Amino acid sequence: MGINNFEKMGSKKHLIKTDCRYYKGSTPCLFHKQSGLICESCNHYAPLNGRILIIKLGAAGDVIRTTPLLRKLKENYPDYEISWLTCFSDFLSPKWVDNILELNLSNTLWLTEQKFDWVINLDKDKEAVALTRKLTASKKSGYTMNDFGKCIPISSNAEKHKWLTGLNDNISRANTKNYMEEIFEICGYKFNKENYVLELDGKQDWKSIDKSKKIVGLNCGCGERWVSRLWPEKNWIELSKILKEKGYEVILLGGPQEDKKNKEIAKKSGIKYLGFFPFKTFFSLVGECDIVITQVSMAMHIAIALNKKLVLLNNIFNKNEFYLYGNGNIAEPELECLGCYKPRQDKNCPVESCMDLITVEKIYNMVQGF
Repeated sequence: MGINNFEKMGSKKHLIKTDCRYYKGSTPCLFHKQSGLICESCNHYAPLNGRILIIKLGAAGDVIRTTPLLRKLKENYPDYEISWLTCFSDFLSPKWVDNILELNLSNTLWLTEQKFDWVINLDKDKEAVALTRKLTASKKSGYTMNDFGKCIPISSNAEKHKWLTGLNDNISRANTKNYMEEIFEICGYKFNKENYVLELDGKQDWKSIDKSKKIVGLNCGCGERWVSRLWPEKNWIELSKILKEKGYEVILLGGPQEDKKNKEIAKKSGIKYLGFFPFKTFFSLVGECDIVITQVSMAMHIAIALNKKLVLLNNIFNKNEFYLYGNGNIAEPELECLGCYKPRQDKNCPVESCMDLITVEKIYNMVQGF
């Protein structure tokens, strides 16, 4: 892959091993900065025998639940450099990804001048498929772009997983495989319950949380696109009061979009709301919880990644898509029209709020079951 360059400086030749995993090209490597080591005598030399690029831009939860793929790639290609292009770089660990790349013009230009052994694009967005088509690689998996500027699958595995299910709601509702099974098969692998990869920074000390009690985190939001998946606020308030009365330490989780709502729930129920935080701090807060109750959201995937007990409230998605690693339960309304994928309930819906059919009693009983 790389070339060991000899650069003459004065009368001395310096060996620079440009194929090393730790070589940066413009700044000293980690081990030179830490210990003053130089290439000629460094025992950390790790030659790269190949390069893999993953393109998974978003959404936030999808980036997190794509990380199990890293475990399989590291197992099969331990001496390959792995790069990942994303919109959520805070979610990825440099222990697992050599080059964590934010989607921007600079990184896009850099990538188009590279040669990869394998490009894995698991996004169907126009930026992702256009870049996949342009990149030079010995092998490509996932999705690319046709001459009309539209997304097309690269292989039959990509066609049956996430492409057809994204075009036809009936096919999507009939799907029996979870997301990890699908993306693993797109890459030619079998999913063997590989865990998510999400690391905490360990800097937070949540002194205001009573850790002598079992801690339940309530994530009451879900973003703006699919508001039909929201459990009514009155239900969150009622559940909060019951959990607090039964001796649980109950805290509210959420981002800036949920701030107003969480303050109202905290005021009416008497439970704790500590505010909203940057991603890494939010990961830490979820890490304090023993149990997380949430709709389909980023918080759901963080809870799964951190091996928390989970109660998942779902209505509009196919529940087979979610794999909880044996740590949770899925609560759904008893209706035949589940998996409608409607961002908002409309006048044709059989009930005013199908999520309201999931009772507080049902959720509390699931909590009690842990």
